[in-house]
Amino acid sequence: MAIGPTPARRGTGAATRSLIRVARYTATRLVAILATMVVAVYIVILIANMGGHVDVIRKAQIREGVGMFFLNNPDVQMMPAEERVALMDQIVALEEERLGLNTPFMIRSFTYLRNALTLNLGRAEQLFSDSGSRQVRLILLERLPPTLYLMFTGQILLFFTAVFTALYLSQRYASTLDRILVALAPTSAAPAWFYGIFLILIFAAVLKVMPFGGMVATPPPAETWRYALSLLKHLVLPVTAIMMGAVFQAIYFWRTFFLIFSREDYVEMAKAKGLSSRTVERRYILRPTLPAIVTAFAFMVIALWTGAIVLETVFRWPGLGRLLWQAIGLYDTPVIVGAQVIYAYLLAMTVFVLEIVYAILDPRVGVGGRSEQ
Repeated sequence: MAIGPTPARRGTGAATRSLIRVARYTATRLVAILATMVVAVYIVILIANMGGHVDVIRKAQIREGVGMFFLNNPDVQMMPAEERVALMDQIVALEEERLGLNTPFMIRSFTYLRNALTLNLGRAEQLFSDSGSRQVRLILLERLPPTLYLMFTGQILLFFTAVFTALYLSQRYASTLDRILVALAPTSAAPAWFYGIFLILIFAAVLKVMPFGGMVATPPPAETWRYALSLLKHLVLPVTAIMMGAVFQAIYFWRTFFLIFSREDYVEMAKAKGLSSRTVERRYILRPTLPAIVTAFAFMVIALWTGAIVLETVFRWPGLGRLLWQAIGLYDTPVIVGAQVIYAYLLAMTVFVLEIVYAILDPRVGVGGRSEQ
């Protein structure tokens, strides 16, 4: 009489198959995300260099700079015209060779791609850090804390205010407060920097109770607590602008989202059982929507890296957004590409982690192409 495998062996075999399926799924998703990131980074390199047109601009700037030097140098002016032109061409050729402009752009673009993927961000061409360094890595690290101060404060307040206010309104549909906040939703159509200009005009120019811009007072306070107070004071207007530019629209979005779940049969049954509104909101509305909330929160955190280009410029905030604006104006390609490469890495890691978090938060999400029915 044949004896089949024992329950212990069957359990071990099922666990092994499950582990292999998870490993295969993880590897497949990781390869797909990395491939997408490589393509995205290469597209950024092409766009930042205008398909090679930036080389033409840089060569013209080099020739113009050498020409201005010759024009202001009496010794060069006394040279014969042929020698002067030959010397200018020689200096221009040496400078182009130093910058690698003597190599076709499409060949250099793959070198740029390799350096970007290995986080060898190189040296900036125009910008530099406060310490005088032209290393792109140091320039970005120097501008990161101001952006995090501003964007983390504003976006965290915006996110949790919108989510919990919308959750509250979803159980009080058509109330007076609900109607007021819905009516205010169109005011979020204007960007944050638009409200920032009016806030500066009212509270800085007219009332003179808030600073016009900057991160701290000039000169910066020596004491730590005074420095912190100055930083908080300078955060008030830009954070308020961020809130005014998006909070009512975000509340309207999440309110509509929560309303869909609040009309489900299991929610009505929970209410019929006499459960409190807080319990219903937490267990039967908030918990099923956690994957969407986690996704929105994760991408909000990633967006902190980019900063707000126009808002930081309006408030003269020394963050990454203003740095990117300056780099674009100066055609400083290494800084532009460096900022976007870091963003691409963070985005890829976020998407990869979210794939795993979904399976943890929602048992209906399967791994390896299988889902729970």
